[in-house]
Amino acid sequence: MNEITVLGIFVADISFSGPKIPNTGETILGDSYNIGPGGKGCNQAIAIARLGGKVNFISKLGNDDYGKLAIDKLKKNNINTSNIIISNEHKTGVAGIHVDKNTGKNAITVVRGAPSSLTIKEIDTKLIKQSKIFLTQLEIQIEVTLHCLKAAKEYGLINILNPAPACKLSSDFFNLIDYFTPNETEAEFYTGIKINNENDAKVCAKKLTDMGIKKVIITLGEKGLFYSDGKEEIYLKASADKALDTTGAGDAFNGGFAFALLKGKKIKECLEIANKVAGFSTTKLGAGDSMPTLKDINLKV
Repeated sequence: MNEITVLGIFVADISFSGPKIPNTGETILGDSYNIGPGGKGCNQAIAIARLGGKVNFISKLGNDDYGKLAIDKLKKNNINTSNIIISNEHKTGVAGIHVDKNTGKNAITVVRGAPSSLTIKEIDTKLIKQSKIFLTQLEIQIEVTLHCLKAAKEYGLINILNPAPACKLSSDFFNLIDYFTPNETEAEFYTGIKINNENDAKVCAKKLTDMGIKKVIITLGEKGLFYSDGKEEIYLKASADKALDTTGAGDAFNGGFAFALLKGKKIKECLEIANKVAGFSTTKLGAGDSMPTLKDINLKV
């Protein structure tokens, strides 16, 4: 049984580390580069698998070298790849990432490639039924994501939506979500509230729960995170780890949270575990390759 199903994309991340992120028209000399697994869905699936969760990954790849890299990486992380469609018509996606080596912050351009052509007809939602948790983002076509969220809810799964990249959503989405996990920029997109401190996060979370979302987790980067279910509120500071590369930190958080939820941990412990997973991921270069094991974060479950 695959305990968690993740719908999302794989892209080959091509990361460049340098003294700064270049401005428009500017050329800088970098220090290093890396090619590895990326895409929010792939990163989240790897995060869960490395912690010990059994993951079913639904996606689409091109029949090319990057597609072969994807399958190889996923299998090495013991992720079920039987629900990945291989296309002869579309290329595997790529992402170009500039990382500021001094702050760990980044700028990213994603070309989705094959996953952008994924259709409802290509997905057998009965495979979702075998899981307990369904985790997805907004990098797959909106209608496909909504279709899978509806199926997961009908099968009684816990739905987690990481609304990235942020885009307009209908009320249908909000009614299907158990956990909504935007970062501060995405939360501002949906509420119009800019988050500068804990109180702003509280106001923002209330507006989101008023929209019909059951539970909201707003990740705030170096400011930590804020959780609300309309009654209970939790604020946690960020991990003290010194960031080398923040690429994939949000995905690490979502993967860690889904895993902790699967293990039946109480909400505060789930958030603490997710925080640890995200914090560790920022100490390594790359996205998918930076995801920790339980041993890396000194955790037993």
